Amino acid sequence: MELSDIKFACLDTETTGLSPDGGGKVCEIAVSVSCGGRVLEEFSTLINPDMPMHPDVIAIHGITNEMVKGAPLFKDVLPRLKELFEGCVLVAHNADFDIGFLKSEFEQCGERFPDYPIIDTLKLARKSGLFERNRLGHIVEQLGLPNTGWHRAMADTKMGEEVLYHFLNILCARGVTTLAQLTDCQFKKWKDLGINCKEMKV
Repeated sequence: MELSDIKFACLDTETTGLSPDGGGKVCEIAVSVSCGGRVLEEFSTLINPDMPMHPDVIAIHGITNEMVKGAPLFKDVLPRLKELFEGCVLVAHNADFDIGFLKSEFEQCGERFPDYPIIDTLKLARKSGLFERNRLGHIVEQLGLPNTGWHRAMADTKMGEEVLYHFLNILCARGVTTLAQLTDCQFKKWKDLGINCKEMKV
């Protein structure tokens, strides 16, 4: 499938911990669905994790126990998420983290997380060799874009979307036009794929 025809669902989660294996839960999620750079739908909500959050976690994202007290449970937003993800390629920065939490939440709701195609902008950044530091806020800063709200779900989602389309513009101009080719760019150094990184300035 041509990249210009793909719907990308950029997403980010904020959580109560570092791993679902350690009992961590999602406490906020945001999704932005786009195609060809045009945003089609956006969705963001706090989620009641039904457990207290440690002060160290609150210090990172600023989401307090009081803020999520009246928020929906994950099972309440699951139908909307499935609707948004349908027919999309999922995109996240450090996707293993977000997808790991989503898989856990789906399973706790009695559902299997579908085998969506996934693009990780962190892996693209690392393999491109274009950035001094590959954390999301640092990448957008290096691109001259604002990183206000870093570590809140919708702010991170929109930053990830900017980074995705930055990469797509570079790669499409150099002959990367399919999802299979884009996927390869996550796992191989771009220079090894014949993509000249020396000409790319950010």
